[in-house]
Amino acid sequence: MGRLRSILIRIAQAIPVVIGVVLISFVLTRALPGDPAVYFAGPAADEASIAEVRTALGLDQPLPVQFLYYVRDLAVGDLGKSLATGQPVLEDLARRLPASLELTLTALIISCCVAVPLGVLAATRPNSWVDHLCRVVVTAGVSMPTFFTGILLIYVFYYLLGIAPSPLGRLDFIYIEPDEVTGFYLIDSVLAGDGETFFAALRQLVLPALTLAIFTLAPIARMTRAAMLTALSSDFIRTARAAGLTRGKVVYGYALKNALLPVVTTLGMVFSFTLGANVLVEKVFAWPGIGSYAVEALVASDYAAVQGFVLAMALLFVALNLVIDIAYAAIDPRIGFGSR
Repeated sequence: MGRLRSILIRIAQAIPVVIGVVLISFVLTRALPGDPAVYFAGPAADEASIAEVRTALGLDQPLPVQFLYYVRDLAVGDLGKSLATGQPVLEDLARRLPASLELTLTALIISCCVAVPLGVLAATRPNSWVDHLCRVVVTAGVSMPTFFTGILLIYVFYYLLGIAPSPLGRLDFIYIEPDEVTGFYLIDSVLAGDGETFFAALRQLVLPALTLAIFTLAPIARMTRAAMLTALSSDFIRTARAAGLTRGKVVYGYALKNALLPVVTTLGMVFSFTLGANVLVEKVFAWPGIGSYAVEALVASDYAAVQGFVLAMALLFVALNLVIDIAYAAIDPRIGFGSR
């Protein structure tokens, strides 16, 4: 009961944040340059046609009235209809979000498998070649723009070597999408027992995931190294060494466990940032995710789509913070779920 109560308190604390996001996103979208009525009426439309479109979209009403209508629709789960696609925004997001999640999660798994061991080795061997390699990897990861990395990987592995598939979305046109269960092609193809589609989807996923992984491993490796150096210089580590514990027990049983707390926080921040900022990778690889959807909506001044995207990101961030709180308590029970 105590843990459930803490979860409910966390959710209640997030309600003002969500309300603020709704208000700010509404105001900022109305401040965007351009007029959606002019955009959708067409370049040859006259003033009467533009005014008719504006009335149909409800843009002729005062901003407070538009906001009340928007909140009323949100209360019943209606995010509005996208002017660009003609579909409800909620359906567009539900269709595109799994693509972004699959790409982002795969990239984070790859980057964690590289960054965490690299950061641990660099911290346990300061000023060695591993430490210098970690610094080079971190510098390269934050210095190279994702679109440049993506284009470079396409040029090498698709154009020169010919071992990668064409960078045109989640699945080559010769394959049929698996029956949707989770929206993740890898999982859905496994559930359907379709190994051919699984490997086809995996081949399409490798290059964009590597592009994001190269970018995201830099902050994770840097934080792992810094947290491990701090933990290894602590008094309890010196006590453990004096007690005659093995090096592996000291490093991985004590130091790494204590260093995981800031690493988990960094991982959560990287995930939330990457999910909304991977639009360049999605554009380079024609990946149908929510990042490219948001940019297309911004270009068209598609208010409902932009507001739906911002609200979805806010809710995901709140949920991610809740998961991080639970992970903190699981890693170090001394913290307690309700103490932060």
